Amino acid sequence: MIKSKEFKTALKVSIPVMMGYCVLGFAFGLLITSLNYPWYLALLMSVFIYAGALQFLAIGFFSSKLGLLDIFITSIFVNIRQSFYGLSMLKKFKKSGKLKPYLIFGLTDETYALLTSIKDDEQLKKKYYYFYLCGLNQFYWVIGTLLGAVFGTNISFDTKGLDFSLTALFVILAIEQYKTNKNITPFVIGAVTSILAIILVPINNMLIFAIVCSLLGMFILRKRLNNDK
Repeated sequence: MIKSKEFKTALKVSIPVMMGYCVLGFAFGLLITSLNYPWYLALLMSVFIYAGALQFLAIGFFSSKLGLLDIFITSIFVNIRQSFYGLSMLKKFKKSGKLKPYLIFGLTDETYALLTSIKDDEQLKKKYYYFYLCGLNQFYWVIGTLLGAVFGTNISFDTKGLDFSLTALFVILAIEQYKTNKNITPFVIGAVTSILAIILVPINNMLIFAIVCSLLGMFILRKRLNNDK
């Protein structure tokens, strides 16, 4: 049974992600069919993998013919960030019951940003609100992917530059996070660690280096972070 109030609230809150995910999913579907892969491969990936950044990277995996071990290791490094911020959702998802496995599966960067930047309405049944929010966001991604894959299968299109669309969405979400929290310290830490990663670390290990250093920086400056809230 659909919980009307929770669904309507989740729909309203997820509109910014809808605008990004439909475009990004379209770009993903378009890119993967441009490599002459079948349209349904893009759809299956968005339904069962549902990892935006990793799906875009997978296109590079396919085109460069990487081995399974290389793909596995790279995938772990790319998605390891979710194990860190996922820990902060344990309390929110504690009473989700049978919905909890899907909430864990559907916790993308953008969904996490919404869950942590928008105050919960105490009148809502949280587990259903979280479920609809995760489900709607995946629905947007899947629909965008399907449209892009069908379009790419039937029409020739120059896909140069489309892979930057995911980065653009991350930038917008970071701006929204700052507007909500008004705390510049995490962004400074992230910028500094990213620059250090570019200078000091080989490209294959830049992401994990930046994540670990950012966590250490926030731990060291945790008092300042708490005082700025």
